[in-house]
Formats: sequence, C-alpha cells, structure tokens
Amino acid sequence: MNEIDLKMRTKRFALDVIELISKLPKTTEGRVVGNQLIRSGTSVGANYRAACRGKSKADFIAKLGIVEEEADESCYWLEIIIEGEILSLPEVEPLLKEANEITAIIVSSRKTAGGLK
Repeated sequence: MNEIDLKMRTKRFALDVIELISKLPKTTEGRVVGNQLIRSGTSVGANYRAACRGKSKADFIAKLGIVEEEADESCYWLEIIIEGEILSLPEVEPLLKEANEITAIIVSSRKTAGGLK
C-alpha cells in the first residue's frame, strides 16, 4: 500500500467513524463513547498526513507512533461499543476490522522505517 492509498483509506475510516457515531444512542454512554471515538478515529488520517510531511526520518517515525496510538484507541472504543452492547456486532465489526488493519499497517510501517525492533 502506498502513501496515497493509505491517505485515502484513513480518510475513509474517519468518514465511516462519523457515520457510525450518528447511529449511537443519545444517552450519556453513547455521547461519551462517541466523543472519544470521533476524536481518535478522525485523528488517524490527520496524523498520517502530518507524518507524511515529516521533516526527518525520526519525525516521520514519531508521528507514525501517534497514528498507531490513535488507531489502537479507536479499536478500544469500538470494542466498548460492541461489548457494552451499545450497537450490534454487525454494525460495528467491519469498522473494528478496519481499525485493526490500519493499526497493523502502521506498526509494520514503523518497523520498516526503523522505529521499532
């Protein structure tokens, strides 16, 4: 996967997160989880774009670390939605799968760039 493909994929992920959030119930739980997920889910793509503009290899690797954290946090909130039965598994599972795949791609990219052992 090249840089342009991953930029498009992470943007699509953000848009899918926004769509999922609109389905959350208007309860305290729904709002709290939704606020957390929208922050982490939309920052994945934004931080990936920032990483692509890194000033050095070290800056690139550090910014990829932020992308990894945000993608993994998105996984966490999606798991909370599923395990807390806030939305049904079929509604959330495809997005959780995508969040896990993006996380794995970023981990692999950091390893390739020399940021992980």
